[in-house]
This record gives sequence, structure tokens and C-alpha cells, in this order.
Amino acid sequence: MPQLGESVTEGTIGRWLKRPGEPVAKYEPLLEVVTDKVDTEVPAPIAGTLLEILVPEGETVRVGTVIARVGEHDERAEREGHERAEREGHERAGAAAPAPATRADGSRNTYMSPVVARLVAEHGLDLAAIPGTGQGGRVTKQDVLRYIEARPAIEPAPETAHAVAEATPGLGATPGGTEASPPAPPPIPDDAEIVPLSPMRRAIAEHMARSVRTAPHVTTVMEVDLGRVLAHREASRAAFERQGVRLTLTPYFVQAAAVALGQVPVLNGSFTEEGIVLNRRIHIGVAVALDEGLLVPVVRDADEKNLLGLARAVNDLAARARSRRLRPDETQGGTFTITNHGVSGSLFATPIINQPQAAILGIGAIVKRPIVISQDGIDAIAIRPLAYLSLTFDHRIADGATADGFLAAVKQALEGYA
Repeated sequence: MPQLGESVTEGTIGRWLKRPGEPVAKYEPLLEVVTDKVDTEVPAPIAGTLLEILVPEGETVRVGTVIARVGEHDERAEREGHERAEREGHERAGAAAPAPATRADGSRNTYMSPVVARLVAEHGLDLAAIPGTGQGGRVTKQDVLRYIEARPAIEPAPETAHAVAEATPGLGATPGGTEASPPAPPPIPDDAEIVPLSPMRRAIAEHMARSVRTAPHVTTVMEVDLGRVLAHREASRAAFERQGVRLTLTPYFVQAAAVALGQVPVLNGSFTEEGIVLNRRIHIGVAVALDEGLLVPVVRDADEKNLLGLARAVNDLAARARSRRLRPDETQGGTFTITNHGVSGSLFATPIINQPQAAILGIGAIVKRPIVISQDGIDAIAIRPLAYLSLTFDHRIADGATADGFLAAVKQALEGYA
């Protein structure tokens, strides 16, 4: 498993692009590795034949783990590889559940990756109760997901059920006073189709559900006049193109957000039980829509870049996100996020915070509308290009006045653009 980024410690085999016995050219894509929401193609380090796949699709292993063998074609090695694969398949099929593996001294490997730690914490799981199939009995992400899927058959702990019933009067009790069993999931209609979750869709689902459970979300909305921004873009577009950069509106929003974060730094932070962590550097994530979901590549040190630098960075990240050439660490470490949902015609939205950040800024569609303009005591009706800005923020970190101050700073930076 290659090192796909400084902060990436493990990866999941998404798909093998070659089968044992097939020839492989040097640097030819050999497999896809999934880390959180990013799928990365891994090239073959040498030319030869794929002799053996040691880690199957769907398994998660740590960086540095040997996942396959490539070399000169060897019929004996190939035959042994096939026999080993068949033997492992029979062993898996014959086992109702994988038994926890142990180290040589009998102890269990309690190492948890950040993904596993997050799942264990948010679902309130006991790590010791989860059978681990990783090296030395390590619990992998797939082990946790399998355990969670099997939980409906597990009775809740008495103290948990009692606490829930006390917190919600009437919950869990029947008119006769006996405990009611949890409702069964609705049956799936015969004519319905089940579409399996892709690794990206599952990661998005987990992250969004965790964010809503973690932070009290509040959204505030303001309207912004983008007349000056559109005029500046029209006047600057040709100059940017001569330098090989396409000027879109997104860099303007990133620049305005960076200015506002400098004025309201608490929204560049994150909440912890010890206190609010204030990030000194401003790394702004920009949501990029793909067919199967969203990726959020990060523009690092956004406050240190001018408009040309921001446009170049945004274009590069968006293009590589759509062509699946992002490195996993390029979607990590953001301190604030922007989602331009207006590109699909949405007027305003209430985005979900990208944990552990404090807030997310939504940009609505630009629509020409009539508004009243007051100048020198005279009111007049004018047609202006307007858009709604929606800021969803963590109410543990900031109150409405603070959030409105930030949104007003974004509005001022955009409306006063020169």
C-alpha cells in the first residue's frame, strides 16, 4: 500500500484493474485505492506479470503492507497463488464470523485508524467486541461496518434502553407498561431495486450523518449584489486567459471568505471539549460536484494568494478532482468550506458543516432582480445581479451576531470589489 499523502495511514482496495496472470506495463494503472472519498489509481512500479493479489477488494490495510506481487511469469508461483486464494475463500465461506486474530503473545492489536476511531466513537461501540480481521487482529473499517450492520439483531443494553425511555416519555413502553421492541425496517417492494453504495457515497453518508449528530447547525442568510464582481471579471478575463487561467467566480468567493475569516477568526476554528481551536492558517475547501458525489479539495493559505493565484489553484484542483487525479491529502486539512450550489440553479440552501470545521458558506444562483437603491435621499428601482449567501455554523462555537458579522464582511468584500 503506497503512501498517498502525509496524513494518510491506510487505504482500502477499491478495485483491481488487473487479474493474476495478466501482463502489466511499468506505470500502467494496477488498482484503485480508496481513502475516505478519494479514489486514486496506483500504477505498477515495474513491468511484468501480476503473479498474486494478496489483499482482496474491500479490505483496508496500513501503508507499507504488501498487497500484490508483480514479476516474471512463474507457473508454479501462479498455481500456488490460485491454490492459496481458493483455500482462503473456502475458509471464509466456512466461517460464520471471523475470529479475532491475535499477536504471538496472545494479546490483541488495538491500533485504530482515524476512520475506525471515528466510527467506534459515533456509534458508541466497544472495540473489544468487534472481530478484527486485519494484521495482528486489528479492527478494520470493514470489520466495524459489518458489526454495525449486524447490530439490529443485538439487544440494547438494559441501562441504555432505560436511559432512552426516561429521556423520551412514552418511548419504548406499550400501554400495558411492557417494553416495546424497536420497529422493524419497512419491507423492500418486490419491484424496487437496491443500488449498492459506492465507497464515496458511503463515506459522504457517514460524514454528513456524523456532522448533524455532532454540531447544532444554524443557518443565516444575506443577499449580495455582485455587480462589481461581474464587471471586474469581464474586464480581467482576457488578461487571465493570456496567462493560461480561466477566471470563474469561485476565486472571488474564496478571496472574500479569506478576508472575512481574518476579521472573524473564530469561524476558522473548531470545537473541542478543552476549548475552541483557532487555526492561524486559512485553508479553504471548495466543493466540486462529481456524478457520484462531492469532493472538497483544499486551497491552502488562501489569504496569502491574490486573485490570479486563487484562480489558478481552484482551476487545478477542480480539474484534477473531476479526472480523479487528486491526492488524498489534498482533500484534508481544510479550516473552512465553500459550496457554490448556485451553479445548478439553486437559490439558497442550508449546507451541512464539514467536520470538524466551524462553518460552511453556500453561494446561490446569480439572478437579476429589481431592488430599491437609495442615494442622496432618493429611492430608485434598479435591476441588479443578486445572490443569496447562506452561512451554516456550529452554534457551540459562535452565536448569530458573530455569524452575521462574518457574512456581512463577505458581503462587503464582494459588493465593494474594485
